[in-house]
Parts: sequence; C-alpha cells; structure tokens
Amino acid sequence: MRGRDEETGEFFSPSRSEQRRAALDVLELGEQLVEMSAAQLARLPIPEDLMPHIRETQRITSYGARKRQKAFLAKQMRKLDDAVLDAIRDAMSKDGEAGRRETAALHRAEALREALLGDGGDATLTELLASHPQADRQKLRQLVRNTREERAKNKPPRAFRELFRELRDLLTQDGDASADAADDETFEGDAA
Repeated sequence: MRGRDEETGEFFSPSRSEQRRAALDVLELGEQLVEMSAAQLARLPIPEDLMPHIRETQRITSYGARKRQKAFLAKQMRKLDDAVLDAIRDAMSKDGEAGRRETAALHRAEALREALLGDGGDATLTELLASHPQADRQKLRQLVRNTREERAKNKPPRAFRELFRELRDLLTQDGDASADAADDETFEGDAA
C-alpha cells in the first residue's frame, strides 16, 4: 500500500500506474539502444556494466528470447540513477544539449575547412596548427593541397571529405571545455 501523509494528504510513493509508465519508458529506451550500431553506442554515456547486456540482446535473433532479453536489459537499466538515463536520452536526442553541441562542432569544422581552402588558407592553417600543437601538420598540409588540386581538376571530393573528417576529429579532441568556451565566444559576438 502506498499510504498517505495525514497532514498534507499527499501519497508517499508513486502509483502503480506511474511506476508502470516509468518502466515502459526504460524498456523503450533499451529497445532504441539495441537497434543502434556499435559506433553510435560508443558516442553515448552508457555505463560499462550495461554494455554487455546490450551486446547480448543484439546478438539474440529468436523473437521470444530477444523479448525476454530486452526485458532483462530494462531491469538492469532501472537499477541505474535517473540522471544516467536522462544523460543517455539527451545524447540520443537531436534536440538535446549533446545534439546541439555535436551540430555546432560540425559547423565549426565546415567553416574551418572553407577558411583553409579560401584565399587566406595558409594563415588559417598556421593559426590552426598554433592552437592545436597535437595536430599532424604534414597530413593537414597534404590534405589542403590535395583538396585544392581536386577542385582545380574537377575530381570527386575524396580529399575534401577526408579533410573535413580530420578537422572534426581535431576539434572534438579538445573536449567539452574548449567547445563551451567557443560557444561562449559565439554568444558574446552575437550580443555585440
């Protein structure tokens, strides 16, 4: 029995219906995780002790066994804190903070790529290498050179795409601290 507080009249715990809705939400989240690829799962803040259960569920093909395994996965997920589940949901959501941050990083990489290929590309490359000493200088210079040649000869954009991937990886290596600082600078620039 739930019981009531005699002074306020409020219930002590959630109703069975609320508990069931919460359990079904966790089950749905587990089903979404099972449908993801290993690369997509690697980007999510999933605890290490939960990953074997997800992999095991993905491995099972029999309908009944898979349904039981999904229920077991949901049971394991319900043992986690609500904050962990909310962080996973936020990372999966395109509208969440993680989705916005990832989109912003992609836009920064695109803008940087265009700046490198523009007229002041050499100065931009020098600034980039100065701000990111861990970057592979030779590889970046070669990719910029190959991309310019591709554009001049009207070839398929293989180096163009590879340059983008390299820049995206370089910008994401900096971590959340530099991304937050860049976001703050963007907001200050918008306000001016």
